[in-house]
Amino acid sequence: MKLHTVLGGGLLLVALGVHANPAESLQAREMALAAQLRCVVCQNQTVAESHAPMAADMRREIRAQMEQGRSDAEVVAFFEQRYGAFVRYNPPWKPSTWLLWGGPFVVVIAGLLLLRRTLRRRQTPPPTLSATQRQQVQAWLHQSDGKEQP
Repeated sequence: MKLHTVLGGGLLLVALGVHANPAESLQAREMALAAQLRCVVCQNQTVAESHAPMAADMRREIRAQMEQGRSDAEVVAFFEQRYGAFVRYNPPWKPSTWLLWGGPFVVVIAGLLLLRRTLRRRQTPPPTLSATQRQQVQAWLHQSDGKEQP
């Protein structure tokens, strides 16, 4: 009798685990996918992190599409078609997203070049005096020397 109780309890736990697993799996997939998409309102948070009403709508749409049997790629394609490649938190490397990937590097390089140019302009030596200008300076210095002496 004890053996039947233990086996029956074990089978019950396995059956409950099997039935609970798809829902947990679906929720895990939903959260993983929500972490890959950018909230279109917040823009600095993923859909999973954001508390904006739009992010909640996006999470509901993710869930609905997954319940319809769509793959992760199909769900991402849906949001990308609706909001553009920017909706992906890590946009793919393709010609339409080159500016997203390369823009920060271009700005940093341009800033460094501007800094270099500015620093070089500051380091230019003072202009040299011509022979005539040197004679004038010498004459002014001798004049001032003569005036200072009583």
